Amino acid sequence: MGQLTRNEIFALAVQRYSDTVFRAAMHNCSCTADAEDVVQDVFEKLLCYNGRFESEEHLKAWLLRVTVNRCHDLTRAARQKDTELDENLPAPEQMEDGSVLDAVRALPENYRNAVYLHYYEGYTAAEVGRMLGAPTNTVLSWLRRARAQLHTMLKEEIEDEVV
Repeated sequence: MGQLTRNEIFALAVQRYSDTVFRAAMHNCSCTADAEDVVQDVFEKLLCYNGRFESEEHLKAWLLRVTVNRCHDLTRAARQKDTELDENLPAPEQMEDGSVLDAVRALPENYRNAVYLHYYEGYTAAEVGRMLGAPTNTVLSWLRRARAQLHTMLKEEIEDEVV
């Protein structure tokens, strides 16, 4: 990637990874509008980034890390607001079709991000650990616990449908 200019890297990133960044943002945000804002912020950060990318995989990992961080920022900002909820506003859209992705979205943040990066994006536990700033064994524990929670959640959902 050393021969590519900043504009070429940006064009490559938008072309190849905009869907990936959007999926990661949707995975971590409560509504589509927030996810779209995150995608825009991530690519704006890429435009301003002066560092170098060793490879295309490094670029993808950087984009996903910035996406997860931006989602954290949004969540933190929402918690810090001291505003009253407007009862007249509709709730954010939720996909309640019983899919596995809905169950994954209900997991705690660390589990959700580890599952997404490992199973949806194909990263190893060590790579996920580097991206999330956690030891490999911690990531493996998150994945094991997430699978157990998903098993319980989906089993209960199936039992509820049968009754």
